[in-house]
Amino acid sequence: MNESMRGKREQKAKDTSGKSPSILKSFVRNVWHVYALAIFFHLIAHMFNVNFPNVLGKFTDQLKDGQLTGQLVLQFSLLLLLIGVGHVVFNGLGMYLIMKVGRKFEFITRSHLFRHFTSLSERFYSNHSVGKLLSYFMNDVTAVRESISIAVNQAASAIILLIAAVSMMLAIGIPYYLIIASVVPLLLIPLIVTTVGPIIKQRSRKVQEALGEMTETAEEQFGGIRVTKKFAVETIMNERFAQTVEQIKEQQLRLVRVSSFFQAVIPFLGTLSLVIALAYGGYLTMNGTLSLGNFVALTLYIRMLMNPLQQIGNVINTIQRSRASLERLNDLLSKTSEIEQLEEPKQVSLDHASIEMKNLQFAYRKKMAPVLDNVSITMKPGMTVGIVGKTGSGKTTLMKLLLRTYDPPPRTVFIGGVDIRELSLENLRTGIGYVPQDGFLFSTTLRENIAFSDRKLPLEKVESAAQQAQIYKSITTFPKQFDTRLGERGLTLSGGQRQRTSLARGLITDAPILILDDSVSAVDAVTETKIIDSVKRARKGKTTIIVAHRLSAVEHADLIVVLDEGKIVAQGTHEQLLAAGGQYARIYAIQKEGDPDALSAQ
Repeated sequence: MNESMRGKREQKAKDTSGKSPSILKSFVRNVWHVYALAIFFHLIAHMFNVNFPNVLGKFTDQLKDGQLTGQLVLQFSLLLLLIGVGHVVFNGLGMYLIMKVGRKFEFITRSHLFRHFTSLSERFYSNHSVGKLLSYFMNDVTAVRESISIAVNQAASAIILLIAAVSMMLAIGIPYYLIIASVVPLLLIPLIVTTVGPIIKQRSRKVQEALGEMTETAEEQFGGIRVTKKFAVETIMNERFAQTVEQIKEQQLRLVRVSSFFQAVIPFLGTLSLVIALAYGGYLTMNGTLSLGNFVALTLYIRMLMNPLQQIGNVINTIQRSRASLERLNDLLSKTSEIEQLEEPKQVSLDHASIEMKNLQFAYRKKMAPVLDNVSITMKPGMTVGIVGKTGSGKTTLMKLLLRTYDPPPRTVFIGGVDIRELSLENLRTGIGYVPQDGFLFSTTLRENIAFSDRKLPLEKVESAAQQAQIYKSITTFPKQFDTRLGERGLTLSGGQRQRTSLARGLITDAPILILDDSVSAVDAVTETKIIDSVKRARKGKTTIIVAHRLSAVEHADLIVVLDEGKIVAQGTHEQLLAAGGQYARIYAIQKEGDPDALSAQ
């Protein structure tokens, strides 16, 4: 049954590959009524606005005929004031609603992106830099937000005004042939859009990618600023960053060359419409076919359309740029984690669960040489197991497979007799505490870092974990002790302090299974001994896996596994491995150089 479910899941993944979920469509479906109300307000606003030329046209006719009185002037003035106030109020309401929707999209999409990022596997992050991921958050989301807020406002306003102005010109008696002649140049706009639009979109995508590379470079430079200063290579770093900025400049100039031409042509077509209106309309006025008031109104209407036409150019530019960003976002959201959970995953109590690896073979990519080759280990419940070997022998990879941050082959890794691919991810990862070598810390307080798994834990538990990790005394020397706020990545602490704080974070979970992945490499031998003794007492009866380079950290283990180039070359207790000679005994002798007992183990 599990194989069947797995097959369906894999087939589903194949069926949906390459299909990008449209984040914009789903969002618009939820807020269409707000857009409808905003456009309705724009409609009312322009119903006020299009009366402005008509009123001035009537004013001109009465002025020409000598019929104006002081009372009429006052009435015309008040009417124009009413038109202005009505337009401002309703246009403002429409703009506010659409801009609010844009900000809501920004909030929802960034939250969605972050949730999506947390669902992706470690392989994704090994192939994508932090800087490029931040570019999605900052540049792409902003570009799409501008298109659905500013661009929609401008487009709705321009289209409504265009329709309303033409309708009003027909209503007040301006000949339809004069109106058609005046708007003929506008018919060229769709042709220009279909020609230039795709070029703008393509170049906008390249600009966004260049911005992502710059963000990546900047993030890397800031993260390594201490190394840069210690090696006095600021000039080299400046040159490298300047190259990415130069690339952005080149891509933006290529975009600007097209978009500037596009934005200049659209208003020119509007000017051409005004020229035709003046020439043809003036001719008809001189022949008596068109009244002077309607001629004034016509020129004002055409002039009124000039700004919306320019806005349409901006709108199309914005939309083309945002389409490139939307494609990038949809492509990102279409990526799924390779670590998938069964529809009905199994639950296993890890408190007394054995761990078994059977003929495990693993490579990070299909065509790569295997990192682990035919690895078989059996760990009984409550055992302390040491994993040792040279750098690159596959120790950390083995732990990543156990945590399922990478997927092991089917039927190769079992916990409690169940293939870990069939276990609930929450069940698996909450039951295994993991302390990595790098000891990453967050830019918050020491207490919150240690109690990261549950920040509601009482201070007593935090202090107890800190004592087990031999970091308690160091923390009490700080002015704010456990409330001391750390700098970025915990760089206000020394390497050993960061590692011990990370160790306390792992110990506080009191998980049934604990993995210490070379977690005491940055501390001295005396502190290491104290930490190991503390862990032995705290973890009595619980499964503990210790990955180490220093054999002193695993001497007490019930089972020690020696890896070399992904293969198990020996396993047994400390005494058994020394007696057998081989790689373990050689490493032990080197690390205990000068100790006659160690040398005699040869």
